[in-house]
Amino acid sequence: MDKVWEKILTGLLTVVAFLPLRVLYILSDIVWCVLYYAVRYRRKVVMQNLTASFPEKEVEELNIISRKFYRSFCDYIFETVKLLHISDNEMTRRMTFSGLEYMDRAVAEGHDVVVYFSHLFNWEWAPSVKLHSRFKDDDSVVFGQIYRPLRNVIIDKVMLKIRGRFDTESIAKAQTLRKLLRYRKEGRRFVIGFMSDQKPSHGDPERVLSFMGRPTAVITGTETLARRLDATVVYWKMTSKGRGYYHIEVIPMAEHASATAEGFLTKKYFELLEENIRETPHLWLWSHKRWKTSPSSWRQVNPDTLIK
Repeated sequence: MDKVWEKILTGLLTVVAFLPLRVLYILSDIVWCVLYYAVRYRRKVVMQNLTASFPEKEVEELNIISRKFYRSFCDYIFETVKLLHISDNEMTRRMTFSGLEYMDRAVAEGHDVVVYFSHLFNWEWAPSVKLHSRFKDDDSVVFGQIYRPLRNVIIDKVMLKIRGRFDTESIAKAQTLRKLLRYRKEGRRFVIGFMSDQKPSHGDPERVLSFMGRPTAVITGTETLARRLDATVVYWKMTSKGRGYYHIEVIPMAEHASATAEGFLTKKYFELLEENIRETPHLWLWSHKRWKTSPSSWRQVNPDTLIK
């Protein structure tokens, strides 16, 4: 029965995807009005996050960021659906990259690449990096991203289909190391993106640093893997050039992760992410409960867990 519902949902979304983006943005504006003014979806969470992150800003300025965030969020929904029907040419025109030669050179020299990335709109278009790479037609190089499977199996399968639009691999978090080691055993290089701005999963090692002005429990698994595999590490800085147009700047973090001190990559990532967010605050996913369990709210922060 799940397969039937999966096909029905995919079919409905594909019909929507056939609409031109200019039409989808009209629908996005309608959804924005409903979501923001009528449903008031997580508006309290968004304002709490913004207020705590930008204590120097006036309420009206925070409200402007909030409204722009919700517009970006609604655009994200329709832009993601559009992946079911969009040409490579249009995508390469709308999602551009700079500094990609650094990653290509690393792969050419026999290095794997670990990409630190975050929930900055529109992250679902980022896998189109493969279209820009000199290795786009090389089966010996794997492009992919790590993801947390959704609880709803049907929606999870539909999202995997959408995320596979550019023939990139979606690797479940629990299978990450096994998959990456398999690629190496097969003699394949990989360029893998890690969405590292989420709160740590239950059971993850506990590490805390200052992020957006407050103690924050952070994910360190990306660094652990990068150092173990001695990967080349980069950060993808996302900005918007206008509605439906995004740009990623590739920022080198380490040519050899194993040569970095423990904690360096994690700290550097969150510094770059904070700078990115402060530059374009409306692009980050403020509606997620990133600080739902702030370290300072449930215990005295243990100095041994701090990343300095």
